[in-house]
Amino acid sequence: MAEAALQMSHEDMIQPELGMRSLRVLARLLDYPTEALQGAVDELIEALYVERRLPAALRGDLMSWCQRISEADLLELQSEYVALFDKGRAHSLLLFEHVHGESRDRGQAMVDLIDEYKAAGFELDARELPDYLPLFLEYLSTRSDEEIGRWLGEIRHILALLTARLEERGADQALVTRALLALIGAEEDVEAQREAVLGEKRDDTPEALDEVWEEEAVRFSAKSDEDCALQSAEGRRLAERKRQTQGEAIRILDPVDAAKKH
Repeated sequence: MAEAALQMSHEDMIQPELGMRSLRVLARLLDYPTEALQGAVDELIEALYVERRLPAALRGDLMSWCQRISEADLLELQSEYVALFDKGRAHSLLLFEHVHGESRDRGQAMVDLIDEYKAAGFELDARELPDYLPLFLEYLSTRSDEEIGRWLGEIRHILALLTARLEERGADQALVTRALLALIGAEEDVEAQREAVLGEKRDDTPEALDEVWEEEAVRFSAKSDEDCALQSAEGRRLAERKRQTQGEAIRILDPVDAAKKH
């Protein structure tokens, strides 16, 4: 799971009372379902209830989903997960894939993100890529509200697109990405993506997967000077964000505001 893939080098960082627990719950729910997840459902529900960082209606939907997870057949949950996330790229949980695809930009963006983790005292093991969303949420769960808001603002367009696509498929995982948008008051972003998603051609059919393999073979064999000259747009954005002392503040929903939203 994501929790095991991101290791903290400072002992005080792993204390359960520190950080936003709701983000850790969302990370678990978005990760591959396991027996451990089913066994931890009561803890997940309690964390959502106690922290109350999300709007009441959305929090209730997440709790209901947790209950369904605990009662479902594990093999069926895992099969559905693989079908949703491991075939095609439309629902990819690798954030930079939605921005850079497989270009060189993505590799540099991941290096930059690893540097962010290391600067915060985290070490990443080899099992997950740094832009894997559940892993990223583990990292965010230890950050300040200001930093969480800034990061979620950076990826809000990806979250909105993922939400629209997952909701189109009727997937419970859409609750996670919608919850992340709700934390920064950006749920309306989903509607802006709705029409485009409705017109998309599915990329998880056998025919679509064959086309992707063919394209990858051509791209891998091509030698492009232009591709080699690419610079990381994501890296430039990270560097610029570090230099800015005053940026656009995106406020995280606090428990009082969440209680007002139904």
